[in-house]
Amino acid sequence: MSGVNKVIIVGNIGNKEVKEAGNSQVANLSVATSESWKDKETGEKKEVTEWHNIVLWGQPAKFVEQYLDKGDKVYIEGKLKTRNWEDDGVKKYRTEIIGNQIQNLGTKKSGDNPNEDIPF
Repeated sequence: MSGVNKVIIVGNIGNKEVKEAGNSQVANLSVATSESWKDKETGEKKEVTEWHNIVLWGQPAKFVEQYLDKGDKVYIEGKLKTRNWEDDGVKKYRTEIIGNQIQNLGTKKSGDNPNEDIPF
């Protein structure tokens, strides 16, 4: 039986880098998701933030370059992929979300909710 490799992230953009890659563009983003709860013993509010590495190619990368900035809230769908390489004899790994859909859920500047989607 085959499995399903699907990821959905809703969070805020941290870093953003868009560059040319052959005949296409590639966008590398860090997106933060946060989880908060109230500690049962102390009553104190706790929060933990996870950072996710996102890679988008082609039209989604162009959308990121033109319309999104640090702090913007986004919805991203994609799949998990782990790359590995060797650096000075040390094997390294990086797990990324290869995004195939991205949607703007609101900008930090305006606080609006334009619900813009990729034009494809």
